[in-house]
Amino acid sequence: MRVLFLTPWYPEADHIYRGVFVREHAKAVRAAGNEVVVLHLAGKSYRGRGLWRMAAESDPALSEGIPTYRVERRSLPIPGTGGLISIWSAVRASRALRASGFRPDLIHASFYYGGISGYAAGKALAVPVVVTEHSTAFPLRELGRGMAAAVRFVMHRVAAVMPVCDFLQRAMEAYGVRARFRVVPNAVDTTAFHPAARTSPRSSARRLIFVGNLEPTEHKGFPTLLDALHTLAQRRGDWHLDVVGEGPSRAEYEEKVAASAIAGSVTFHGAVPKTRVAEMMRASDIFVMPSRFENLPCVIIEAMASGLPVVSTTVGGIPEMVTEADGILVGPGDAPALAEALDRVLSKPEVFERSAIAARAAARYSLEAVGSQIQAVYDEAVARTVL
Repeated sequence: MRVLFLTPWYPEADHIYRGVFVREHAKAVRAAGNEVVVLHLAGKSYRGRGLWRMAAESDPALSEGIPTYRVERRSLPIPGTGGLISIWSAVRASRALRASGFRPDLIHASFYYGGISGYAAGKALAVPVVVTEHSTAFPLRELGRGMAAAVRFVMHRVAAVMPVCDFLQRAMEAYGVRARFRVVPNAVDTTAFHPAARTSPRSSARRLIFVGNLEPTEHKGFPTLLDALHTLAQRRGDWHLDVVGEGPSRAEYEEKVAASAIAGSVTFHGAVPKTRVAEMMRASDIFVMPSRFENLPCVIIEAMASGLPVVSTTVGGIPEMVTEADGILVGPGDAPALAEALDRVLSKPEVFERSAIAARAAARYSLEAVGSQIQAVYDEAVARTVL
């Protein structure tokens, strides 16, 4: 089957993590035996002649062997035209790909606003459309009235809608979205994320790792983590935190840590490639991310695939992922409970068997496992269209 991915979020040179979960889905679909091409609807960055342009992605680290095209559009000083130009450029780019020889059997759109463009492109190419939903806009109630109406219209008419967790499906239904729902989770490449073979003794300091954006919204709960670490430091000193991630608040957090009692126990690494994240996870003992809100975070899947016990929060779809055998969950914003959870895992790491955690993650979230689930949705969508 030939599948055209159409997404407003995808990894790019200055945002290497953006939409990485869409790329993992594209890799899963490829693993299921399909031919995949990606149209990345990058937004209003085009300043040349015409309203839009399409260019092939030349960085193999971003495309990972999947033909990827970046679609840019102009921004006009006319209110309300941005969305229309986005839809129009998606249709034009889809037709251009077909004219070049790639004739998709199905369009797989990501995010609700990508779904609107995908629906229009599907109509233009006369092929079925499925939509994967990742957005926290539904549980956070961020959709305006007009957008919500458009989303309800499109989601009811596409062949299938795939929220990444049950929590997100319920949030969409609370918006009045009625669709052929099929919950399909995010995926992980287990050739990159897997446990390390322990051949040498570990140092006395246990490695904690946090991977996430450092931004003013405090989405990933980093201030809560710092408060918890100050409490933890009063109980024990046999740990070190590696912070992987970038964002507007990084400098502020670094200054705060440097002036505190835990200065020697925290290292900020900034944004690093996924291959390096995987290496760091294999060298770590505990993954910690006390998020304030989430759907189904890929980084937790990656940590579990690496065999790490997870200390996180009871928000979004995380309780659907992390069992008592995989880690400990606490309430969001509860620094004392977070410190207690970290202390418990540090005190009895043998309770969490790394190989078993990784095996469970691979069974649920590997490219092969998720690709099989997506393929079943595709087959149903194409069969329904033919009938």
